[in-house]
Amino acid sequence: MHELGLVSGILDIVLDTARGAGASRVVSVSLRIGDMAEVNDESLAFAWEVLRDDDPLTAEASLEVEYVHPRSVCGACGASFGHDRFHLRCPVCGSRETRLVAGREMDIASMEIETDD
Repeated sequence: MHELGLVSGILDIVLDTARGAGASRVVSVSLRIGDMAEVNDESLAFAWEVLRDDDPLTAEASLEVEYVHPRSVCGACGASFGHDRFHLRCPVCGSRETRLVAGREMDIASMEIETDD
């Protein structure tokens, strides 16, 4: 389950950032994850629930995930199109000369913190 490693890395970044900002607690973390990153929702949620409790700063933090659907651009005709994980052929001209432009993201989009101020 690579989700444990992902969440561990995310929490490392969140904790460093929150401490640097003088946070008293992390309220929420928002992620953008591409469908093609093949992250399992249930495993991600489980890993979050388990690992967030390791630090009092994140013990009650919620996790919000926005999934990004795959989009590609055709190198032959320039068409931009959405697709699933397996069908990358251009629907306009049929070319296989396509380039993925969205759908593999794995970003921390934002985080909400509280401070003692």
